[in-house]
Amino acid sequence: MAFRASILTLYPEMFPGPLGQSLAGKALARGDAAIDTVFIREFGIGKHRMVDDTPAGGGAGMVMRADVLAAAIDHASPPGDERPRILMSPRGKPLTQCRVRELAAGPGAVILCGRFEGVDERVIAGRSLEEISIGDYILSGGELGALVLLDAVIRLLPGVMGNALSGETESFETGLLEHPHYTRPAEWEGRSIPDVLTSGDHGAVERWRHAEAERITRERRPDLLQGEAPRRRRSQENS
Repeated sequence: MAFRASILTLYPEMFPGPLGQSLAGKALARGDAAIDTVFIREFGIGKHRMVDDTPAGGGAGMVMRADVLAAAIDHASPPGDERPRILMSPRGKPLTQCRVRELAAGPGAVILCGRFEGVDERVIAGRSLEEISIGDYILSGGELGALVLLDAVIRLLPGVMGNALSGETESFETGLLEHPHYTRPAEWEGRSIPDVLTSGDHGAVERWRHAEAERITRERRPDLLQGEAPRRRRSQENS
């Protein structure tokens, strides 16, 4: 069964957006993945289809209503739907490649895109929403975060990447950032390809790539190295 994502949003016209192009677009065209949108305002209250209200206790902005969102979620994810329910939220757990792989191995996801000041806490608990963040910054809404999450997931679906091995050495897959890449011409503006990469010694090339990945990770993301040793030990134990 194809991976299916249901997007709950006030702006359904934002989808598939960039996901309609490149690898994701081809996957959608082939039916390897499917994206449908649920227009939250269709479940709004009253003549004007209100989806938000003033925050309890006062304060600036508006908060998306629990009853409206629950109705939209229940429509998109009826009983028996085993897809995880996700809320794109800056206070959520950071999206990791590990979580992306877990999602890619599953049936899909129901993704709620918040707007305004936030979402009534009761619907997060009442509908078991998993809060996920794509970074420590604030966007106008969850739609761009949902696009990022889906792009990361769809590219890992079977058959989407031409060479499945191309994803195995990318940044975060091994606990390290990726090594530098080079291609023709051999020299450009006085900069040459490292000799080891044209030596024909595949063992030396792999050692160089790993050393460079460690160097770059140590310089740019030393926090990742804290978890690399345990991962490496587990890999050796399972080999």
